[in-house]
Amino acid sequence: MSRCMPSAPTSTGLVLFPAFDWCISPTHPEREERLLYTKDQLIEEGLEDVNNISFFNPEIAAHHDIDRVHLCVPSSRKLLTESHLISAGGAIRAARAVMEREVEKAFAVVRPPGHHAMQTVFGDRGFCIVNIEAIMVEYIRRHYGIRKIAIVDTDCHHGDGTQDIFYNDPDTLFISLHQDGRTLYPGSGFLHESGGPSAPGYTINLPLPPETSEEGFDMAMERAIMPILDAFEPELIINSAGQDNHYTDPITNMNFTAQGYARLNRRLNPDICVLEGGYSIEGALPYTNLGIILAMAGLDTSHVREPDYDPANFVQPPEMNSYIGELCDQAVALFAGREQLRREQAEQGVVTTDKRIYYDTTGFDVRESRSYHLCPHCPGFTEITAAGLDRQVHAFSIPFNACPRCHTRAKDRFQKSSGDGHSQVVLQDRIDDLYELK
Repeated sequence: MSRCMPSAPTSTGLVLFPAFDWCISPTHPEREERLLYTKDQLIEEGLEDVNNISFFNPEIAAHHDIDRVHLCVPSSRKLLTESHLISAGGAIRAARAVMEREVEKAFAVVRPPGHHAMQTVFGDRGFCIVNIEAIMVEYIRRHYGIRKIAIVDTDCHHGDGTQDIFYNDPDTLFISLHQDGRTLYPGSGFLHESGGPSAPGYTINLPLPPETSEEGFDMAMERAIMPILDAFEPELIINSAGQDNHYTDPITNMNFTAQGYARLNRRLNPDICVLEGGYSIEGALPYTNLGIILAMAGLDTSHVREPDYDPANFVQPPEMNSYIGELCDQAVALFAGREQLRREQAEQGVVTTDKRIYYDTTGFDVRESRSYHLCPHCPGFTEITAAGLDRQVHAFSIPFNACPRCHTRAKDRFQKSSGDGHSQVVLQDRIDDLYELK
């Protein structure tokens, strides 16, 4: 039933893009109906008529916006559909609305999602090809000069792609609140995954036990996430607003509610939200999205309840409370020791890591090696070699906050490298905003 609502105390922008022409399969959980039911609910609740809530059309992201973040093999033009560009463009449009003061806050309710897309991209994994939050963050930095940004990922699945992209960036605080990776895809997101050698402690993972309910999420917010955010003092807070922690979600095992999401958003107070997962198309998404939007706008959320909501179903056992409390304490201690760890690791020169990246949608592996070229004055630069599907990329990635010496060193190493028919050499330079391929 529609409700008569007052003018929203906080001006809020909404970008909706259901991506009618894109799905992995017609019955796949990640399909257009995810957002169509939400749109119907927003219309039924009368949000289109609420003063201070504005609807914006998405934009189409440029391939250069993608290449600023990703190393796509063979290229972003060959991997991406128009829907992916519009989803990323929807996030960019939400950011522009906030940065240019059209609204105070904005929510990009778009698909396809993106937080499993890593810096190197050979295809689709975890329903994601490109990381729309990361693309938006680097767009903001490039066009508006914002430096310190916090990304809080509240999707039920670990945001492994966002973690990967910002792992060695001390100006990006990444916090992921998710179901324990021992019980859910992608099998990562543990406390020890705490940041690269130039940014130890700037990645905070909070892997929650299955069946965690409102009490556990509230505890994580109060005892870990908010104290860490307060200490970091970001210029901008981004929420990767996945909603598959809901108790009706078909592919996860958590016990969260629409009321919990509304309260989490009100406490987090993000500047921009970007939709990620959430696959209970009728049972959750219309209510959770509504709760988040009302909370962002400063409106009453008390009436946002699922038809079968019963508080007795969301009581959390004491042993779970103890486990989550200890996890929060460890996360806060990890962040508190970040600067000492960073000074210790800056003297190492070059740190090399290797990992296997599995592309679950089509079933192939990529082997990736990273060499972090460290610097006592900046995060340095990263040399990346990744191989899969008989293709290889050898890239030199320069972050926006590299010093002049590291900027020059990376470009020199790129010039001295050469590729062949199966290997491409790339310079990804976020200082000069350049993507060069040879």
